[in-house]
Amino acid sequence: MKPQHTRSQRRILNLLKNLNQGISAQDIYMELRNQNQGMGLATVYRALESLKREGAVQVRMLPNGESLYSLAHQDKHHLTCLECGRSVSLDKCPVQELETQLHRSHQFKIFYHTLEFFGLCNQCQEGARG
Repeated sequence: MKPQHTRSQRRILNLLKNLNQGISAQDIYMELRNQNQGMGLATVYRALESLKREGAVQVRMLPNGESLYSLAHQDKHHLTCLECGRSVSLDKCPVQELETQLHRSHQFKIFYHTLEFFGLCNQCQEGARG
């Protein structure tokens, strides 16, 4: 059975559907305000937390502590440079088989997963050498 969403949750879900990248809670707040669909920042955070718990929204934590929210329709995999912050998406899921095994062995309903590798990109490595 599909959960009933509040008006605030529906507004956030509609906004996220139109984006192809993660967005911070503060940016969601500003974007909705710019669309004359404003709601309080605390309401944005509460709605995102509820949507995250039901598996409709996923969150990605960046090295600087910022959280980016997106629809949980696909798994995310990234290489993220700790120096410049550049992030590269990986096209292929290297852990899909593991997810299936965990689901079976633990009877754990998995909504999505994230996999992120942190290090230095080629340009930042070159800069460190020079």
